[in-house]
Amino acid sequence: MNDPFDTALASVEELRELYPPVLERAVRKDIGYFDDLCRRLIGGCSIVFLASHSAEGQSDVTPRGGQPGFVTVLDDHRLAIPDATGNQRLDTLANVVESGRIGVIFVIGGRDTTLRVNGRACVSADPELLERLEHVGKPPRTAIVIEAEEVYAHCPKAFVRSRLWDPESWPEPGSLPTAGEVTVAHRGDPELTVAQVEEEQRESLRTRLA
Repeated sequence: MNDPFDTALASVEELRELYPPVLERAVRKDIGYFDDLCRRLIGGCSIVFLASHSAEGQSDVTPRGGQPGFVTVLDDHRLAIPDATGNQRLDTLANVVESGRIGVIFVIGGRDTTLRVNGRACVSADPELLERLEHVGKPPRTAIVIEAEEVYAHCPKAFVRSRLWDPESWPEPGSLPTAGEVTVAHRGDPELTVAQVEEEQRESLRTRLA
């Protein structure tokens, strides 16, 4: 097989030739701000996925979760996502500081339709801002503020195809490696055991979730 990077498309024009023209309704659905319907969707969301990139173009996607309402709409064009206790890698925060850009997908349990928000972003430690936000455990040290440039509902096809919310489509628990098994394999420490990692994970969830 040829190396896919050697035969890759070299321009957007080449890409467009392979597809029919974009539908007008797909363009018009981008309203670019948070109306009442968007605010209600954001208020009912308990998990978001953040896409960011560094100044060098290294990409990252990470989930952020909390009780519905943990993302705060500040006004018609801006929202804020509080930081929460994590592994201290700060990948997303560092990317936002470097690039000033972010993309977000809001996911609501049991709902197939998602909300997409793309735009400028910054990391803020302003005490007045942080006081306005719902805590995800401990009071946040920072928050990601997004100034929306694109705001639109995304079609449900991916969720329908994946049957994500259908328990009958979920893999059998024993058919996939556990989180502990993956951690042991990827750390490469011959003295580390799955039992040790699972205990670490239980302790982390017990003491560091809040």
